[in-house]
Amino acid sequence: MPEISDETKNLVEEFQNYQQQLQSLMMQKETLKLQNIEIERAVEELDTTKEKKAYKITGNVMISKPVEELKKELNETKEAIEIKLKSYEKMEEKFNSRLKELQTKLKDVMK
Repeated sequence: MPEISDETKNLVEEFQNYQQQLQSLMMQKETLKLQNIEIERAVEELDTTKEKKAYKITGNVMISKPVEELKKELNETKEAIEIKLKSYEKMEEKFNSRLKELQTKLKDVMK
């Protein structure tokens, strides 16, 4: 069996690193998507309530706040999450592109 070159080892290592980073990114992205869904549901509930105040849990404390203020906070958080998600999608594209490049290089080297 032929000796594996340093170049090949480096390519394999880089490929594995990108795979791990992509996997971590995908997990973070999924977490943000779930948070976004929770926020949407909370806003829907606040839209249907007839109450003027609702409660927000901050740490170990439950705070009473006006419904409109809570909706504003939730929508701001939702916007921030959506910006992060767009950023993560761009990173995901870059990682996938780089992984394809590395895969092609590895195939060429292994011939």
